[in-house]
This record gives sequence, structure tokens and C-alpha cells, in this order.
Amino acid sequence: MSVKDLWSTLVTGLFKILFSVKENPATSIGKPKNILVVRQHNQFGDLLASVSLFRALKETFPDSRLSVIASQQNYYAVTKNQYIDKLFIFDKSKLLNISYFKELLGFLKSGYDLAVTPSTVSVSFTSLLLMRFSNSKVRIGAKSLNGKPNKYSFLFDRRVDLDWNAKPDAHVSDFILDLVRPFGIDTNDFSSSIDFTDEDRAVAKKFIEKLGWKHGEKLIGLHVGAGKPKNRWSLYKYVELISKLNSEFNAKFYLTGSNADKEEIEFVLNNSEIKPGVFLNHSIPELAALISESDLFVTNDTGVMHVAGTTKTPQVSIFGPTNPFNWAPIGSNKYFIRKSDLIDEVETEDVYAICKKILINQKPD
Repeated sequence: MSVKDLWSTLVTGLFKILFSVKENPATSIGKPKNILVVRQHNQFGDLLASVSLFRALKETFPDSRLSVIASQQNYYAVTKNQYIDKLFIFDKSKLLNISYFKELLGFLKSGYDLAVTPSTVSVSFTSLLLMRFSNSKVRIGAKSLNGKPNKYSFLFDRRVDLDWNAKPDAHVSDFILDLVRPFGIDTNDFSSSIDFTDEDRAVAKKFIEKLGWKHGEKLIGLHVGAGKPKNRWSLYKYVELISKLNSEFNAKFYLTGSNADKEEIEFVLNNSEIKPGVFLNHSIPELAALISESDLFVTNDTGVMHVAGTTKTPQVSIFGPTNPFNWAPIGSNKYFIRKSDLIDEVETEDVYAICKKILINQKPD
């Protein structure tokens, strides 16, 4: 056993002695009025997929108040979300800050009747510990995940075995509900949502105006970056795709992203005869507002894919190593394409064919 493993075992054992709670096999949880969901772990897309859980809680307990703990890395997925009454941003680096620590404790000690910590791709000790410190009357978490026991399950009383292997093509927004279905919490609507205001829409419309877009032209957005290199489709193919779409359709193009995508965006701008506009470093609601005004959005398998997935805009998502049945946006006009774990086995013509079909079939304004 390595020193790291030994230390982890000792810490886990100590927390088990100090904070262990007895498992309760009951599925009755009453009618909670004050609910907490802890999802500070995992990335943007995972939190956005939790919207189905938020919706299920609100549909099952319409008079309840929902609080959510997110992180610096993912909270922007649910800003202005219609189901969340209070959002707290957890930041480990601030725990030694007295005022922040008091604020966190105050949030955790808000008299919750029910607390839930979802687990989809991993189990988070930090999230489960936060749920334990909430002193909620009922705490729900994963007893095991995909056959692997959760060694931290002693931190909560209602324990559910989760197994994505039992239905490997289930969408994450569906799978996440398996944690609460034993307690009568469910919904038929697995879609995600991002709420945006008139101000957000005004930002989007101002950008569209600067593009020089005219009535009758198509508006096409593309997201060419991705946090994971294996999820990035060839930039040369994006350049080629823009050229092919431009030759066939009367359109204006734009690229989305943040500073993390600058290198990819610059490559496309420098290698394309068509110079798309760039919508850089905008808020998630502003981005959703822009995509909702578009005729088509093409994206890699990354966080922005999930943002586009909340809109009604036709979308083509390009996949490599990830199972699209688990993660691709849901909807009749949401398309994905995948050939293998190697994303560049998808050819330009493959994506273009879907885009062309979408754009041809759209009714004129």
C-alpha cells in the first residue's frame, strides 16, 4: 500500500468514527419543504444534466424550496435556473477565510428536510461530506456506482445502488434520477434548461447586428474548442465545413468560446476565407440567448454542446470517445455523429450532409 493510499484509509476511518450515520432502508421521506442538492463535483455538463433532478424535486414537492451547492468550475451552468431558489458557490481555497466559512456553515445549517448528492461518473467525498454537515433529516446518496462500493456511504442514511452498466445507453439526465426514484421522485421531462433575460437577448441581438446579418440570411454558430483534446474535431475540417456551407447557403457565421479556446479560434480565423464573428467570454445565459437566435449550431462534445442543447435551435454534435446516447442533447432537431473513439474519423462531408438537410428543410421566416 502506498503512502497516499495509507493516508486515505486512515482519514476515511477517522471520518467513519466521527460522522457515521446508520443506514435507513425506508423509502418514505414525507413531504420535504427545504431541499439541498450538492453538486460541486464534476464539470459543467454534469451539473447541467442535473436539471432533470431539480425539475423532478420541484414537480414532486411543488411547495418546496431548493438550494444547490455548486463550484467555481460549474456553477455558471445553472445561473438564473428557474428551479433553484438559492445557489451557493463552494470554494475549497476559501475555507480558511473566517467570513466565508461562517457563510458556508450558515448555508449548510438551514434546516433541510432532504439532501441529495448525485453521482454519475464518480463519487465525491467532498460533496458527501458537505451533505453530512448539512444535518438534513434525510440524506440520499449512492451506495455503489457501477458495481463499485462507495466507501463513503457511511455519511448518509438512504443508500441506493446505481449501475449505468444495467442500461448503458441511458441518457445521463435519465440515469441521474435513479438515485431518487426509489423515494417517489421522478419526472418525464429529461431536458436541461438555461434561463436568460431580455438583457441577455439584447446582448445577443447586438452581436448579430454587428455581424451584418440581414433578414433572410442563415445564422450559423460553431464551437471549435473542447476542454479534452480527444473531443476536438479537426480545425481543418471546421474550416472546410464553413467553406462548404458558405458556398451553398446565404449565411453569417460566428464562433463561440472563452480564453481557453483562443488558439483554436485564431486558427479558424487565420485559415478561413470567410471570417466568422467571435462571441468570446460571454455569460452562459448570453450564449444561450445567441444560440437560440441561430438557425444551426455545430459543436464538439464539450460544455457548450450542453448549452446549445437547452435551446430549440437545430444542432449537430460531433463525438469521439464519449457515448453520445449518454451525453448528446435531447430533442427532435438535435443530431449527433460518431464513428469511433477517434473523433477525426468523422469526415467533413458527414457533418455537412446533416447541416445541409437541416438548413434546406427550414421554413423561411
